[in-house]
Amino acid sequence: MAHNSDTIVALATAAGRSAIAVVRLSGPSTRAIVAALCGSVPPARRASLRTVRDERGDVLDHALVLFFAEPAGFTGEDAAEFHLHGGQAVVSSVVRALIDTGLCRLAEPGEFSRRAFLNGKLDLTAAEGIADLIDAETEAQRRQAVRQLEGVLANAVEDWRERLLQAMAFIEASLDFSDEGDIPDGLVERGIDAALAVQAEIKVVLESAKTGERLREGFAVAIVGPPNAGKSTLLNRIAGRDVAIVSPLAGTTRDAIEVRCDLGGIPVTFIDTAGLRDTDDPIEREGVARALARATDADVILQLRASDDSSHDMIMPDLASMDHRIVAVRTKADIAPPSLSDEATITISAVTGEGIDALLAAVQQRVGVHSSHAGLITRERHRRALSDTVGHLDRVAFASTIAFDSELVAEDLRLALRSLGGITGKVNVEDMLDRLFSGFCIGK
Repeated sequence: MAHNSDTIVALATAAGRSAIAVVRLSGPSTRAIVAALCGSVPPARRASLRTVRDERGDVLDHALVLFFAEPAGFTGEDAAEFHLHGGQAVVSSVVRALIDTGLCRLAEPGEFSRRAFLNGKLDLTAAEGIADLIDAETEAQRRQAVRQLEGVLANAVEDWRERLLQAMAFIEASLDFSDEGDIPDGLVERGIDAALAVQAEIKVVLESAKTGERLREGFAVAIVGPPNAGKSTLLNRIAGRDVAIVSPLAGTTRDAIEVRCDLGGIPVTFIDTAGLRDTDDPIEREGVARALARATDADVILQLRASDDSSHDMIMPDLASMDHRIVAVRTKADIAPPSLSDEATITISAVTGEGIDALLAAVQQRVGVHSSHAGLITRERHRRALSDTVGHLDRVAFASTIAFDSELVAEDLRLALRSLGGITGKVNVEDMLDRLFSGFCIGK
């Protein structure tokens, strides 16, 4: 990332022809650049109509121009926005005129958000929330991204961090100022108890860690079953188009075919897999192995069997332990009624549409239970940092059961704070010193 003292420029809206395009500036030369192209700098935070000219004085566009004086803008620096007519020629000419001033350069990917973070306008989780909001494809993803942007995770982390700082202050005070008259007894024990309370809360959050990540990335629903059970026909029905080859010949599907859907605001990927059967064909056998692997990793498994199939054999012996994820489905109801009656089985016809709504509702219910209880964690980075924090606090917990060295406990708390601070990007030992000296009358 280039030097932060540069002034940067970039198109903030999508590239291509549009009604309006927004070009953004940020950095110390913003005022001079706006004055050069517009003749004057508009009042701060007020949209003003300006004629934008290049260095030769040629009119490039009539635009709304906004100026944000530091630190009020998104980046915490002087910043400006040019709201232009969205023709590609207009945008290109204005960006070129900005760069031709010699006072700015093109921004690198993410540089505006990076400056906002460095200037204390965003923490890392809020920056990630912005990225997730841009990438959100469904309503549930949008809600989760907004929660992240509004600081749900950051606020929790800050609360844990404050309490660990207090715990560390207790232990440091006991170590360094035990001879002071106003330092009470039992500070180390109080510090350990406070740290273990934080650890218990983080463990609860980690239990739902995968849910937030899956909601951000999308849930996987594997469609499995023997050959000719109607897997590809079902996938085509869900997709509303022919995405998979349908054939009466067994073994037609050799590799997984995926269709991504918005299911009641929840991102779901349906995966058509090879028919599960014993075969001597090495390619088909590889397809069966891949089908089992995809089913193992899926959040929901649609286990299909044709209505005229009276076999009672377990179709997926390797997934016997995954029963809680399996939805039993009887297909081809338009050809024959189900040979088995089972209240837990959903009967469908992918040809006529019978039972499809009930099937999708069942899938939505399975993944919706998870998404409605989506955790604070949306990325592996968060989970790893919290796991590291818990690991350091495990040593604090162990120390509380034996004759321990308070200095080692203090070091484990320091490491826990460092891991925790990595989530929001806030790692600062000065905070501990501030807490220590404000909590006790030391050196009076």
